[in-house]
Amino acid sequence: MLGRVSSLVTILIFVQTGILNSHHEAAHWSCDSNTDTHVQAHFNPGRITLDGQVDDWKNIDGSAFSVLPALDPDADKAYNGGKMTVKASHDGKDVFFMLQVDGDYTYSEGYSNKTASVAFMFQIGENASYHRMGGCEEEPDTCTSKSCKGHEVDLMHFSIGTAIPGRLYGGNLLDNSEGTGGDRFGHLVDLYCWNPHCRYLDGYGPSVNDTSAQNDWKGTWWHSSFTHSGFINDDSPYSSSNQSGAYYFEFSRPLRTMDRLQQDAQFTIGKTSKMSVAFWYPMDGKPWHGSGHFSISCDWILLDILPDSSELTKVPQRSSWDAATAFSLLFSVVAFCTSIFVGHRVSRTKNIPFTPMSNL
Repeated sequence: MLGRVSSLVTILIFVQTGILNSHHEAAHWSCDSNTDTHVQAHFNPGRITLDGQVDDWKNIDGSAFSVLPALDPDADKAYNGGKMTVKASHDGKDVFFMLQVDGDYTYSEGYSNKTASVAFMFQIGENASYHRMGGCEEEPDTCTSKSCKGHEVDLMHFSIGTAIPGRLYGGNLLDNSEGTGGDRFGHLVDLYCWNPHCRYLDGYGPSVNDTSAQNDWKGTWWHSSFTHSGFINDDSPYSSSNQSGAYYFEFSRPLRTMDRLQQDAQFTIGKTSKMSVAFWYPMDGKPWHGSGHFSISCDWILLDILPDSSELTKVPQRSSWDAATAFSLLFSVVAFCTSIFVGHRVSRTKNIPFTPMSNL
């Protein structure tokens, strides 16, 4: 019961901090995007460890994106820290993501809007648009799974204000046992929505809650200014403020989840999905607000879950054992046929009459 209350308090915090507030777009919102941009997740089993250390990603190609204001994607207003690099990989079971974005180090424990934050958005419903996060026209008091059917999008949001660098957050036994997409430890939460006004933790909804939901994500973060690993909470703030460098975020989740309510995107090897990435940062030291985020594009980016390339190019080779087996089989068949032929010939030979010795 206390856990359910904790999750409800989390939702209230979202509202108070602006994470679930309405988006106020520029008067003349326009988008000039490259819809052919792809992020490719190659098959790399046993390569990625979620620890914030990104050396295991160095041989995996990524895509670099200019980071523009989500509600007014004007290149002149781009994030001045630099571009965001997005990398993806999969091992046949889980899909992995790594985000890298330059930014001076800033951290205020317990204040998520005073440090960096990231989010993913994936299309679920066929009619779900990037613009207005699904694009359902219903208002908060009328949006339901029926009235907004086909406009579902999947969200993951990570605010690092209570997260220790290098430690894993996201799905955990306590929150998942209560059937929610929450994370009471590090605020790496699993959500879904139909538009900016109708956003909920997995398992919650405008009219009914479902106890079968869970947070399927795991993730961690790091900054290049850190001089050692093995941080604990007492080490906060982990580095000196305003240190130049880059933030790194690593995430994973199953390709397929147990979702039955259109609250999770489902990935298939050999198929393409639609995604986007958002980034929050306290520009000029000012706390960010929910709709004041940057995005890697003003439309969907294509995510390719690629099959194992070695299986596609593999040419079957006949071994010496295969040749010997075939020769032995052929020899056996010939011998069998010869024995039948000899037996048939003998059976057709005329019998010689028996002559007793007394008649000789």
